Amino acid sequence: MKPEIGLSEPRPAGDAAARHGGDVELAWRQFGAADTPEVFCRNWLALQCHLIGVVNDAVVVLQKPGTQTFAPLAYWPEVRRDRSHLSAVGDLALRNGRGVVQPRTEEHAGATAAGRPDYQIAYPVRLDGEVRGVVALDLAWRDEAALQAAMRQLQWGAGWLEVLLRRHADPMEAVRQRLKLVLQFVSVFLERADLQGAATALVTEIASQLGCDRVVLGLMRGRKIRIEAVSNTVQFDRHANLLRCTEQAMLEALDQGEPVVHPAERDERLVVTFAHAELLQLSGAGGIATFPLLHDDRPVGALTLERAPGYPFDPPSIELLSGLAAMLGPLLDLRRAQHRSLPAHLAEAVGGVWQRLVGPGNAGFKFFAALLLGLALFLSLVEGDYRASANVRVEGEVQRVVTAPFQGYVLETSRRAGDTVAKGEVLARLDDRDLRLERIRLIAQRDQLVKQQREAMSNRDRARTLVLGSQIDQAEAQLALVEEKLARTRIVAPFDGVLISGDLTQSLGAPLERGQVLFEVAPLDAYRVVLQVDEHDISDVRLGQHGALVLQSMPENRYPFTLTKITPVTTAKEGRNFFRAEAKLDATKSAPLRPGMEGVAKIEIEQRLLIRIWARELVNWLRLKAWAWLP
Repeated sequence: MKPEIGLSEPRPAGDAAARHGGDVELAWRQFGAADTPEVFCRNWLALQCHLIGVVNDAVVVLQKPGTQTFAPLAYWPEVRRDRSHLSAVGDLALRNGRGVVQPRTEEHAGATAAGRPDYQIAYPVRLDGEVRGVVALDLAWRDEAALQAAMRQLQWGAGWLEVLLRRHADPMEAVRQRLKLVLQFVSVFLERADLQGAATALVTEIASQLGCDRVVLGLMRGRKIRIEAVSNTVQFDRHANLLRCTEQAMLEALDQGEPVVHPAERDERLVVTFAHAELLQLSGAGGIATFPLLHDDRPVGALTLERAPGYPFDPPSIELLSGLAAMLGPLLDLRRAQHRSLPAHLAEAVGGVWQRLVGPGNAGFKFFAALLLGLALFLSLVEGDYRASANVRVEGEVQRVVTAPFQGYVLETSRRAGDTVAKGEVLARLDDRDLRLERIRLIAQRDQLVKQQREAMSNRDRARTLVLGSQIDQAEAQLALVEEKLARTRIVAPFDGVLISGDLTQSLGAPLERGQVLFEVAPLDAYRVVLQVDEHDISDVRLGQHGALVLQSMPENRYPFTLTKITPVTTAKEGRNFFRAEAKLDATKSAPLRPGMEGVAKIEIEQRLLIRIWARELVNWLRLKAWAWLP
């Protein structure tokens, strides 16, 4: 962010020692007694200008605590003048984060009498590696050695501004720094995929950042703790005396459930430190701290740190490590769970369920478990009717097809699909005009031939008489055929029933081909049931088995039936195979059934345990998959 520096507004005049050419001794006294950042910076800048010498202009710009805004706090000399020429060099030092030395441009001031230009120098003020301010000066000309001395003096003097920034820093800055360091440790741990490598990288990073001689990480294995990683060491002997003593110190902290620091600065808490004292004596360290790693109040491991003599664990370090331990416990437990084998996962899950069952509390879980146990016992001891389901369709026991007797045209029709008809009732009439004309022609032809035969007989022409007799027989045969066709122009119902297909009302005058289906008739009191049995259930279906069906149009009624036929041919439907089976309804006299109705049928197989009925499909699927997968 570009700093907002208003360099054209000078500060009000201060003490005389802060003015150019004032008394240096008075400036030092006021600098030591400064009670505000403004007074501190004003007197500090005056002293720097006196020590560097021949300074034309100077300014101190610092960041406001808790914000990203920069503002000038002090000027030298404290007189109203335009200081915009210092803004450029200050901005450059803030952006680059390092000192800047450059000649003053001619647009701001001319050269000296000797033709030598003035210089501008700036140096950034840092706090914890971040730029928090800048000091910019306008100097009279001097040689390179003098410029280096001025920059060095400015660099050494900037340390006082760092002290000021720390004294007036944002109260949350320390918290942010600790959080940043904890997140850095966590990121180092998460970068490695394997648990061993991640643990080693973590303890090495902790030892490097916190100045520890040794950092040891231990993980719980049942009721014992096992050393998992040692800082700056890839291979180590877990049976070494030092590591065995470290394990005892870890168990000591885990048994008490809180961090143990030895020697402690204050004895406010009563903790046992015998194992830590023994480890301190054996290792020769100056301080030892152990932090338990917990997840859901369950011990996961422990972290033990050792520091050299003269560097004990101060409260900020203890607070930082406590926060790290709180985050590290769940992460270690999760990472270790990811690398467990399937039997270990299963054993842990079973153990957790058992603890919830036999441990205190968890009343809802125990009630649900008891309910499941009772349900399992009920299903394992009680028998029920095992029935196979199948889609069903009602058809007439006899279905008669009424076809066109010859080629012709539809003249009229009085019935269509769904109508109830009686035996001999006219369903439709075909156009007979061509047949009637043909009959008249044949009658006339026959009469003419008869007349000619009689003339031949009167002339006693035996041969011609025989020929004409044959022609007369031919004409009479043709006439009989036409008469038969005329009789068939009336399409009648073959028996009492219902039309299940056929509608010629939209085809009046349309041509018909011989054998073309016009109607389908089914009886009203004789039905059969066609079932589509799934191939998974066909092995349990036998002839003579009974069942019941429910139709979609009448779900409140059940109709019993008996299986009469099973066809060993499958049909594919919706990705599954079905066998066709036929059954006869036990009573149909009073049932308002119609061919074409569909529903669901249940075939009664036998009595079985409920657990066998409900788990049948799963067991069959497992058997099939085992047969397919096993060699």
